[in-house]
Amino acid sequence: MPQSVDRALDLLDAVAEAPGPVTAKALARRLDCGLSTVYALLGALTDRGHLARTPAGYTLGYRLPSLHRAFQRQLRIDERVHEVLLRLRRASGADVFFSTYRDGEIAVVDGVTAPAGSAFSVGRDPDAHATAHGKALLAALPGPARRQYLAATGMAPRTPRTLTSPELLERELRQVRRTGIAVEQEEAASGMACIAVPVRTADGALTAVSAALPVTDFARLRAPLTEALRRETAALR
Repeated sequence: MPQSVDRALDLLDAVAEAPGPVTAKALARRLDCGLSTVYALLGALTDRGHLARTPAGYTLGYRLPSLHRAFQRQLRIDERVHEVLLRLRRASGADVFFSTYRDGEIAVVDGVTAPAGSAFSVGRDPDAHATAHGKALLAALPGPARRQYLAATGMAPRTPRTLTSPELLERELRQVRRTGIAVEQEEAASGMACIAVPVRTADGALTAVSAALPVTDFARLRAPLTEALRRETAALR
């Protein structure tokens, strides 16, 4: 990838990850990049609507929501998905996500989280063996496709509790297929637990809805959150 494109994407990611408007100088420090280069990239991204300039600094731009809608349309993601996530977030307070398996890749494609952010984020997930949504999707795959995916991505430890044994993971995936629920506790991120429900949509797409919360709240909220996930995802099948 050309360096200028790589830097522009790094800049866009840095603005997206900031809690509020961020200045050009702060971006230059974060990216270890010359201020003149940062200003040039900011100008190009602002002109295209991917960023917006405010008195306090730069924010994501007005064009991004339309790009996200186009992304969902192209992947044929049910427009009801985001409403389901919003209802789950309001009812439980958990961070909630919608994930898919397509063409050999698992990715989180939508989410509703706390304003302060989440331990998980939208994007490609190379560590599906450690996440609840990943386990829900892996459990639903045919054996050859599942083994091919794990061979390609590996089973790197995200935390000391991450399963890195194919045999132990396969045993857990059999349990997921029996119960229709995938669970992980501090396997993907220390201090966090997650529950996921696989959803085979009407058009045959393999998807999952998941909810993440602090592990200290998990025992108390596991049962009502599981019930809410099953109830809300019924509308997507």
